[in-house]
Amino acid sequence: MTTAVAAPFRFFSLRVVRTRRLGPSLVRVTFGGDDLHAFDSLGRDQSLSLFLPHPGQPEPVVPLDLGWGSPRSSEAENGGGWWQAWRELPDGVRAVMRSYTLRSFRRDPDELDIDFVLHTPAGPASGWASRATAGDRVLLLGPVIADNRAVRFRPPEDADLVVLWGDESAVPAATAILESLPAGARVRAWLEVPHAGDIQDVCTEADAEITWLVRHEGSPLAVDAVRAAQLPAAERPYVWIAGESGQVKALRRHFVQERGVDRRRITFVGYWRRGMTEEQLRVAE
Repeated sequence: MTTAVAAPFRFFSLRVVRTRRLGPSLVRVTFGGDDLHAFDSLGRDQSLSLFLPHPGQPEPVVPLDLGWGSPRSSEAENGGGWWQAWRELPDGVRAVMRSYTLRSFRRDPDELDIDFVLHTPAGPASGWASRATAGDRVLLLGPVIADNRAVRFRPPEDADLVVLWGDESAVPAATAILESLPAGARVRAWLEVPHAGDIQDVCTEADAEITWLVRHEGSPLAVDAVRAAQLPAAERPYVWIAGESGQVKALRRHFVQERGVDRRRITFVGYWRRGMTEEQLRVAE
């Protein structure tokens, strides 16, 4: 497999340019900012850390003047700095940090899209996204080098089949992946969403069969849907699974134990865990 470059990340001060409702459960927020001239990414499932203000705050509170480090690194690696100081701020002051994937990025003008899942009851990020208007300010911790360690979709060069599964939290990454694949690439994808109105048109040059699973219409559970499917014949498949941690683990087990896929050719990412906030999940990990 291709080895990722351990590239540096930096903060970007962004503002909301516009929002667009994609369906009952999804809203796309487009961000711009002078800092974006330094942003660079391969796209696909690029992971980002987004810092949001609390209601009533004009901008997110992050003590950047104390030096910077990555929230994915240990306190020893970042030497305290903003990360430790941010964690010690009062709950109602400290900026809300959430992990998202990049949906798309454009030049001239420099803009990036992040798709948010809307749910009830709304969490801090879902609530912010539902209220977002042009001019709202956020901070983004993102890459300055395109090939960076926060891009996880990395099929081996010899892959003769790409298999994807993602729930609504992973639909932005999965659709970005599908758009990035070249003509001739064979793909089998399952995308799970709450409502039929959340289904999106996906433009891809790949030879892709995409199945949308709509939970509120009684679609089968992820593992059941995948288990019942007959995959195209392949000697060297690559599997990408992302979304709710329990579903991701069950699907990985299925591909390894029931379909005999080499575990080294499976990328699996738990974006969230049922019954836990991101803060709780971060502590648990």
